[in-house]
Amino acid sequence: MVTFDQFLALGLALPQAAERLTWETRVTLRVGEKMFALGTPGEGSVAVKATHEDQAELLAAAPEVYSVAPYVGRHGWVQVQLAKVAEEELGDLLAEAWRSIAPKKLVREYDEALGTSGRA
Repeated sequence: MVTFDQFLALGLALPQAAERLTWETRVTLRVGEKMFALGTPGEGSVAVKATHEDQAELLAAAPEVYSVAPYVGRHGWVQVQLAKVAEEELGDLLAEAWRSIAPKKLVREYDEALGTSGRA
C-alpha cells in the first residue's frame, strides 16, 4: 500500500519535478509546464502518464490496480489504486512518466547519475 504522501515523495524525488495545485483540489506533478502525474489527497488513487502500449499492458496484467484514467485516459494515462500498488512499481511508473516529458538532456544526466542507460 502506498499513501498519497509517498506518491508525492516519489514524484518529487525526480529531477526538476515540482508540485502544483490545479483545479482547486488536484495536485499535479510537473517538469516545467508538462504534467506527468496527478491526484487528490484522500481519494485513494492517482493518475500517471503512460503510453497507450503500457496502459494496455498494465490493465491486462492487473485490472484491480490499474484502470483508464478519467479525462486523460484516451492519451494513455492510467489510474492507479494506491492501496493495491507496490511502492517500487509506482516509483517505476512515475520515473517512466517523468522521462516521457522531461527534457532529453535532463533525462541523460539523471540516467548517468544512476549509472543506467534509461528504460530497463
